[in-house]
Amino acid sequence: MNDQPPRERRRATGRVTLQDVARAAGVSPITVSRALRGERAVAPELAERARAAAEQLGYVPDPAARALASQRSSQVLVLVPMLSNALFVDLLEAVHRTLFPEGFQPLIGVTHYDAAEEELLLRTYLPHRPAGLLVTGFDRSEAARQLIARSGVPCVHLMETSGEPGVACVGFSQTDAGAAITRHLLERGRRRIAFCAAQLDPRTLQRAEGYRRALREAGLHDPALEVLSPESSSIALGARLFEDVLRRLPDVDAIFFCNDDIAQGGLLAASRLGVAVPGRIAVAGFNDLAGSDQMVPPLTTVRTPRAEVGREGAAMLLRRMRGEPAGPDCIELGYELVVREST
Repeated sequence: MNDQPPRERRRATGRVTLQDVARAAGVSPITVSRALRGERAVAPELAERARAAAEQLGYVPDPAARALASQRSSQVLVLVPMLSNALFVDLLEAVHRTLFPEGFQPLIGVTHYDAAEEELLLRTYLPHRPAGLLVTGFDRSEAARQLIARSGVPCVHLMETSGEPGVACVGFSQTDAGAAITRHLLERGRRRIAFCAAQLDPRTLQRAEGYRRALREAGLHDPALEVLSPESSSIALGARLFEDVLRRLPDVDAIFFCNDDIAQGGLLAASRLGVAVPGRIAVAGFNDLAGSDQMVPPLTTVRTPRAEVGREGAAMLLRRMRGEPAGPDCIELGYELVVREST
């Protein structure tokens, strides 16, 4: 047991304590704690004294101590595959804007599309008992599934949907979206449609399955038209994939790129090589990333609701963390086919 008085402990650590603020304000520590949390039960005069003392002393609440005292964390663990992808940046921005005003702080973990890395993140952070958990998709190791299930932490899955009872999720059908843009190319009279993909994460492969489904329905599926690269998605890779398709598959009359950045690279390569788009070859992307509407020609793509996914997923998690009526387990947000001049 530490017998040092609070002032001596502060002098040793340099940290202003709750007791220091209470003494300066002439109120009890619990009153300071409640005032700084914004609880209405504190008399306005006392709350103002507590806030003024905290500001004067430069007091910063200790979240670990607060969680220990209340047995409730204010942190929400959010696991996303990448921060270099604008899609997930948009999602995280919406999550933050939803959770932070309600007193919760997103704690971001990046999995790099690696099941082992996601499992390590869960093993590292779940023992700290976060208030909630937001994860991307459903593709993870069995050990990771068990860690989530046994933690008792409310969890919502983002970007994909599931019909499994009791599984909280917000997203849309990647497969249906992939089929929809492929059918659009078919409706424009294209018959030799290539699929160019990077990263090869689960959602990319779901789009590929939608592509195959649409072509099978039309009797036009040819596995030789699939160009799949494990490299990270980028404009530079898109240019290389476009050139590879023209060299190896000269009869292709359309390309469905799995993501807008590689589609943008394809359009830039077409311009450099003097290949007419859409006259010689139609080009389509996915996600409607920034700049796609400014390409020459503007890119046809699928607009995905990543901000809405973040907002609705965080709102669903808030209800579960608070024990409120949770509403439906699954929210299907759909997608939008955005037709521009590239097709």
